[in-house]
Amino acid sequence: MNILEVNHLNIHDIHIGEPIVKDISFDLQQGQCLAIVGESGSGKSVTCRSIMKLNPSSLQQSGSIVFQGIDLNTLTDQQMRKRRGKQIGMIMQNGMSAFDPSCVIGTHLRETLGQHYGWNRSKIDERMHIAMHSVMLNHPDRLMNRYPHELSGGMLQRIMIALTLVLEPDILIADEPTTALDMLSQQEVMAQFIRLRHTLGCSMIFISHDLGAVRHIADHILIMKDGKVIERGETEQLFTAPRQEYTRDLLSARFALDNHFRQLMERKEG
Repeated sequence: MNILEVNHLNIHDIHIGEPIVKDISFDLQQGQCLAIVGESGSGKSVTCRSIMKLNPSSLQQSGSIVFQGIDLNTLTDQQMRKRRGKQIGMIMQNGMSAFDPSCVIGTHLRETLGQHYGWNRSKIDERMHIAMHSVMLNHPDRLMNRYPHELSGGMLQRIMIALTLVLEPDILIADEPTTALDMLSQQEVMAQFIRLRHTLGCSMIFISHDLGAVRHIADHILIMKDGKVIERGETEQLFTAPRQEYTRDLLSARFALDNHFRQLMERKEG
């Protein structure tokens, strides 16, 4: 059963007069993880922000984005705000940009959960403490009283994952969630995403250029280039028998990077 159906999506930049996303269509099934992979500028992040209706007004979109039988393109801003977070969640690539820098972390968490559930402060804090402990964040009271700039990128990502655990969205969109992190933090956050998927059983759209991360979490993959979907398929099929030269190049670059890293580690250990 499809929980999301994107049909003939086009996104046009009115300032430069050129299309950014060109007639793409895809489905997301209940409980499925769909990865969208491509180089910077391929259109993958713009595509997923269009689902949330978070692109700037200079980007005009057409086509349909049907979530649970409702075309999101027909909703008002107020109607869409009610769905963001609770029904469709998003974790951005830079944790710092997800929080108001003028407020402590707890203010953002309480406002978000209060808006969607109407809980009081003590219940919100209780639920967040449990969720934060589950993603290995100790001393949640202290963390909730910190400003975003006082925490590392990996900690901010895990706080957003903890918030997602409490919100329990039907769809989670993760937009390059490990890009701004060091290698150790990337591994920790990816482990939390895999755990999150199994815990909630939600559908997920995972946007990345990191094919190694994608292979561990995705069921299906879309490959984007220059605003178009050029290849799609089940994860293992695409890794073992890619049809397009561009996909083969992406895989070759990934394997070359893995081999280089392995050689560096072997020299270090030797």
